[in-house]
Amino acid sequence: MLRYSGIRRDYMQVLITHLAMMYFTFTSVLFLSLSSASPVTVQRETPTLTISAPTESSNPVHQWASGWKPFFNIHESCNSSLKAQLQQGLDDTVQLAQHARDHLLRWGHQSEFTQKYFGNGSTAHAIGWYDRIISADKTGMLFRCDDPDRNCETQKGWGGHWRGSNATTETVICPLSFEMRRPLSSVCNLGYTVTGSKLNTFWATDLMHRLFHVPVVSEGLVDHYAHGYLGILELAKTQPEKSGIDSDTLQYFSIDVWAYDIAAPGVGCTGKKPKETPSSATMTKPEPSSTATAVTPCHTHDDGVVHCA
Repeated sequence: MLRYSGIRRDYMQVLITHLAMMYFTFTSVLFLSLSSASPVTVQRETPTLTISAPTESSNPVHQWASGWKPFFNIHESCNSSLKAQLQQGLDDTVQLAQHARDHLLRWGHQSEFTQKYFGNGSTAHAIGWYDRIISADKTGMLFRCDDPDRNCETQKGWGGHWRGSNATTETVICPLSFEMRRPLSSVCNLGYTVTGSKLNTFWATDLMHRLFHVPVVSEGLVDHYAHGYLGILELAKTQPEKSGIDSDTLQYFSIDVWAYDIAAPGVGCTGKKPKETPSSATMTKPEPSSTATAVTPCHTHDDGVVHCA
């Protein structure tokens, strides 16, 4: 009887424990059900991503073209109308140089113009000089319309001048140029021919000439090694290595191929070959004339043009 009572007591304890567990499970399920059905939900924390603020690199990326200025600067002494005229002239100069370069790149020595002006010399020289007009950094270069050295005022017939040792990156354009120079769009018009008209008829050729005196463009290498049309033809035959660094050659070639390719396609306006004259001889380097100042040496071309560096 005692043994039976012990078993019964153990059984009751197990039963009570089991019922308690069932009750706990039931209430837990009921609580969860009520929670999910309730309009009031438990707020959950939204995960956040923290990104550190960028810091300046101690080794910034190298900007190789920083400060590159391939365009020309015009001084404030040029009023709005003079500036517009001069800017158009400079734009024409770049166009002329671009086409001359492209003609050489396209045709090389297959072109009769290349053979005539550069002989059997390398075209790379001319291509490079034209490219420097187009794209070289021109920071510091300046075209101005005032007369700081009083050469426009005192020297008759001057269309402008490079300021030389007074300011090696500056070029003065005198009033005469604004009266006489023509746009590139008029090539082959009004009786113009390459051989029979003045080389500085157009803004483009005149300014190209002046640019070749500025060391920023010419690097001190482009110079006058021949005078006039006949002189540069002779230079191409006898010293073709100098044709690619001769200022007149570079101008004549550029305007002649522009006339043939652009102004009057396939026809051009080269004109008749001039007669031989003693002044058409080549030279190593021009000497300043007796009227030139120490700062701005001048030379006279065989067409009567006086150019002052």
